[in-house]
Amino acid sequence: MKIPVLEKFMFDEPSIWVTAATVVALIFTAYLGLAELIGNHLQYSKFATSNSDQGIKVSGRTGFLIFYTPAFLAGLLSFFVFPATGDLRFLLLKFAVTFHFFKRDLEVIFVHKYSGDVILGSTILISISYFSIAACLIVVHYLSLGLPEPSFDLKYIGLIVFTLGIFGNFYHHNLLAKLRKPNEKVYKIPQGGLFNLVICPHYLFEILVFWAFYFISQTPMAFACAFGDSIYLISRSYMTRKWYVNKFEDFPKNVKCVIPYVF
Repeated sequence: MKIPVLEKFMFDEPSIWVTAATVVALIFTAYLGLAELIGNHLQYSKFATSNSDQGIKVSGRTGFLIFYTPAFLAGLLSFFVFPATGDLRFLLLKFAVTFHFFKRDLEVIFVHKYSGDVILGSTILISISYFSIAACLIVVHYLSLGLPEPSFDLKYIGLIVFTLGIFGNFYHHNLLAKLRKPNEKVYKIPQGGLFNLVICPHYLFEILVFWAFYFISQTPMAFACAFGDSIYLISRSYMTRKWYVNKFEDFPKNVKCVIPYVF
């Protein structure tokens, strides 16, 4: 799936099967974004507590660990499953994918405070999605080893963007956690950092992480995952802002969804 304007920024795809998988990944993640906009939310966070009769539940901490742990393990196992090739780009990609999901697990255990349970069906779907993304990013790049490198090498830009995304995401997750006192489950309007400009800065920085995966890898699969993840998180942030506006009469009108001053 080669996009002409981006040819100089991407590897060729190694097979028609990889092309098909790339198209499926893009369509699936874009569908999740569209589903959010029409109110068919994945049942976690505030959208689970407002739809408490939607199915079997697990605790918030357990649910979020299920979200991220399989993807972390996929990244970790890649260091053992795939031999060392001496390819710096591949090494950086494996490190970035593994570290991102490991960080998310650490936040689940030590940082996040939970408003309630999450719905098991959505938990499994999200877990499979993240695992598939992690595995596909790594496997597709492995299959691309030996192909001609893109004309423009973006891996070092990717490393910078990844670092910014990781720290920005963690910082704003920490601000969210500090909003609540121990055992408190009520929602409050977030403040501090980029929360003064957008309601979902943690989504903004997660989007940066996924684009960093693309910059490091430069495969069409990585582009599809970054683009699809952006659609989903932008859609989720739009619905999150709408939720806050309906819940809080004093919600600041100048606070955007996810992109400061823009959207």
